[in-house]
Amino acid sequence: MTESTLINPTNEIEALQQGCLIVYPTEAVWGIGCDPDNEDAVMKLLEAKQRPVEKGLILVAQNLSQCHDYFDFDKVPIEKRPEIFSSWPGPVTWLLPAKASAPKWITGGSDMIAIRISAHPTIQRICRTFNKPIVSTSANRTTEPVCKNLAEAIKVFGSQVAIYVDEALGGSEKPSVIKHSITGEVFRS
Repeated sequence: MTESTLINPTNEIEALQQGCLIVYPTEAVWGIGCDPDNEDAVMKLLEAKQRPVEKGLILVAQNLSQCHDYFDFDKVPIEKRPEIFSSWPGPVTWLLPAKASAPKWITGGSDMIAIRISAHPTIQRICRTFNKPIVSTSANRTTEPVCKNLAEAIKVFGSQVAIYVDEALGGSEKPSVIKHSITGEVFRS
C-alpha cells in the first residue's frame, strides 16, 4: 500500500489498519487522516503536511460512543452539554477535556482534544467500518491553500497517501466551526 491509487471505497479500512494515510471528502474540504492511536501513522501525516505536533489534530467519528476513550465526559460542564451534543452530527468541532490516556500526538500536549461527530456519509461509513474515530485535518501542506479537488491532493501528496477516496464533498462553503467546550470561545467560524 505504498502507491497512491483511486480505489473502491472499501479498501480505506485496510489502509487505516496498516498505519497508512488516506485522503477523503469532508463537509467542506478534502481531509487527510489516519488511525489516531497509531503514533507512526500520525507522524507520517504530520510530516506529509509539514505540521508541528504541538498544533494538535481533530478526530472525526460516526457517533459519540466512538470518542469515549479520548475525552473526559465528566469534565464537560453540564450546562454546555446540550449545545455540544445537539450540534452533532454536524460541522462543529468541539475542544473537549482530554482523558489523561488520550494520545499526546493528537492533543499536541494540550489538556483538550478536538472532536467532531460528522454527518458526512463518507466519514460516517469509514468510522462505522473502522469502528473508531479517524484523524481529520485539511489535505494541504501547512501554510499552503487547501486542495480544491482530488487531483490537487494527489499532486501534493502522491505516494505519501495510500488511498484517495473518490467521493463527493459535503457542499459546505467553509471548514467546521471550532469551539471551546468550557469557555465557549470560537476559534474558527
